[in-house]
Amino acid sequence: MTNIPETGRTPRVQIRLVVLQILVLSLLFTLGGRLWYLQVRNGDEYAKEASGNHVQQVVTPAVRGSILDSRGVALADNETRLVVSASRTDLMRMKDDGKSVLTKLAGVLGMKPKDVEEKVRLCDAKTPQPCWNGSPYQPIPITDEATPKQALQIRERGEDFPGITAEPTAVRRYAAPGKANTAQVLGYLSPVTDAEIEQAKDSESPYLRSDQVGRSGLERTYDKDLRGKAGVTRYEVDNLGRVIGRAKSDKAEPGANVVTSIDARVQRVAEYELNEAMKAARHEFDKNTGTNYKADSGAVVVMEAKTGRVVAMASNPSYDPNAWVGGISGKDYANLTGKNSNYPLLNRAIQGQAAPGSIFKVISTTAAVNAGYPFNGHYPCTSSYSIGNQVFKNFESENFGPISLGRALEVSCDTVFYGIAHNEWKKDGGLKGNKDTQDWFYKTAHQFGLGKETGIDLPNEVTGRVPDRQWKQRFWKANKDSWCKSGKKSGDYVQRLNYENCLEGNLMRAGDSVNYSIGQGDTLVTPIQMASIYAAISNGGTLHEPEVGKAIVSADGKQVHAIQPKVNAKLPFKGKTRDEIDQALAGVATRGTAAWRFGGWPQDKIPMHAKTGTAEVYGKQTTSWFASYTKDYSIVMTISQGGTGSGASGPAVRKIYDAMYGLDDKGQQNLKKALLPEPEKALPKIQKDGSIDAPTIDTYDPSKQQAPAQQELAAGLPASTYSRRD
Repeated sequence: MTNIPETGRTPRVQIRLVVLQILVLSLLFTLGGRLWYLQVRNGDEYAKEASGNHVQQVVTPAVRGSILDSRGVALADNETRLVVSASRTDLMRMKDDGKSVLTKLAGVLGMKPKDVEEKVRLCDAKTPQPCWNGSPYQPIPITDEATPKQALQIRERGEDFPGITAEPTAVRRYAAPGKANTAQVLGYLSPVTDAEIEQAKDSESPYLRSDQVGRSGLERTYDKDLRGKAGVTRYEVDNLGRVIGRAKSDKAEPGANVVTSIDARVQRVAEYELNEAMKAARHEFDKNTGTNYKADSGAVVVMEAKTGRVVAMASNPSYDPNAWVGGISGKDYANLTGKNSNYPLLNRAIQGQAAPGSIFKVISTTAAVNAGYPFNGHYPCTSSYSIGNQVFKNFESENFGPISLGRALEVSCDTVFYGIAHNEWKKDGGLKGNKDTQDWFYKTAHQFGLGKETGIDLPNEVTGRVPDRQWKQRFWKANKDSWCKSGKKSGDYVQRLNYENCLEGNLMRAGDSVNYSIGQGDTLVTPIQMASIYAAISNGGTLHEPEVGKAIVSADGKQVHAIQPKVNAKLPFKGKTRDEIDQALAGVATRGTAAWRFGGWPQDKIPMHAKTGTAEVYGKQTTSWFASYTKDYSIVMTISQGGTGSGASGPAVRKIYDAMYGLDDKGQQNLKKALLPEPEKALPKIQKDGSIDAPTIDTYDPSKQQAPAQQELAAGLPASTYSRRD
């Protein structure tokens, strides 16, 4: 046998062992370093996060504050309902995930098992509504309309309904005191979204998943004050979600109450009379279209003249805000937002915009005086006014001869304003303007606050429009291509108009200026803007920022934050001009276009000032406007496709004043029947426990109010004049 000498491991094997040892040592060093980093350097941070993973929150919603009228009457508050809820944590511990319990529960509540199961499933990207988007560790509401009998069945048979509770819970209620709906002013609530939670997480008032948030109206504007602070109980849970102890609890803090300047009694009268005026208009024949007036929507604003506070604000069509409580049904949502709904969610007092017609003439009168035209000068009120081949007619082709600007307001003479506006257009350089352009008529409208928001404390207010030279240029650039594409030199009216706009839609034409001077053409205003303007004329020229909120009162009544009136601007006229316009508007109510609606009014005790307006809208029936004021209030009403200002809106405005001042059909005042003969200055009385005294109110009874036909007879005018008044 041959002997093989031992030479040890081969060099290759030794190299492999060395590399392996280095690799093992490197891994050990890496793991050791990572372990030191996690346990020593960042140990406290990760320990805190790990602990947080085992703490879950159960939220107790705060009681939302009430929205009250100026006397303390609740417009929106909370009521106790029997709410049936399910604990998802308890259900998940059962063998069938609680399906058998939910099926039995559905039988008691008269619901389908599928509907109940959908209520307790968690929302995610793949799960459609209905589902629960709150914390899985808090009770999930199944219904807030349980009867006492159903609640007793659930509580007495607790062994059959593990994880199910039936308890009284505070739920939002829109009380409609005395049938004062106030829907668009109050707004409504809906669950907070994930995006809103993320957006507000670092703010002073972060949202919880259980929160309901104001979506419109006062509920949205004062949401932070009304919401309060939810109570949070923190539970320690294991990795299976089972509760093993309580960590910490924070008590819920109720929300504050918002006292408004709304008077529920006047609100009810305003809503009722607006609706009645619209119904009456639908019975009147429109000779221009050969059909009755449609009167498809309308709005009215009642405002304190000296402060800009809103006493009543009604929009029609309206809706019941309680439809949103507890989650709106698909059917109700379609009724409120569908094409055939006429969009009752819109607050047309601040979101409805239309040409103002002749109620705009107080602005044109001011512009004329500021441009150098004497108020008491003599201006021809002819039956028509011609510019080139175009004829602009006066209403019903009336001819009053040479008259003053004051008389032009009283009889609403269009041709007086046509002539002045045309002269100013020439001075300003005509089509293209010149470097010395004054644009008095457009500048004055901006100074009256038109073309921008009033700043009212309600969301989504629109601006209206002042169609000055700058606006025309922007509008032309935005629409030129479309106009040029569809316009035809010899087509129908719209095609010819588009052809003309394509060529010179950016230029200020003479016809644009004369139309604008009487509140026609491209001019758009809102009822709140015009109510603010007429209130400012009443108080001497101070244009206020309208307010609905009057004070914020903490739940315990110890903290009261009064919301003071704010001034927006001063109207651009001298005291003399204001007084002359004031006298002319009084003449409108006594001998002008509104006189037939104010027969028997006690002008010596409560001076009435008014202006009628009938705005033409292409493709639609005329828009009715009626603007008015006393020393205490301004009231503006408009009805879309309602006819003339004094014909449709006039009698309703008269009835609102009658109810507020306590006037009978002969103009005699009974202060015991007067709803609000002067503005409410004081806040409601707050008790030591924070509760607020509130009187009861009766539903408005219009049976004693004067009928339109009686008013016409009192003024010595036949009822057939309905459609003949501006």
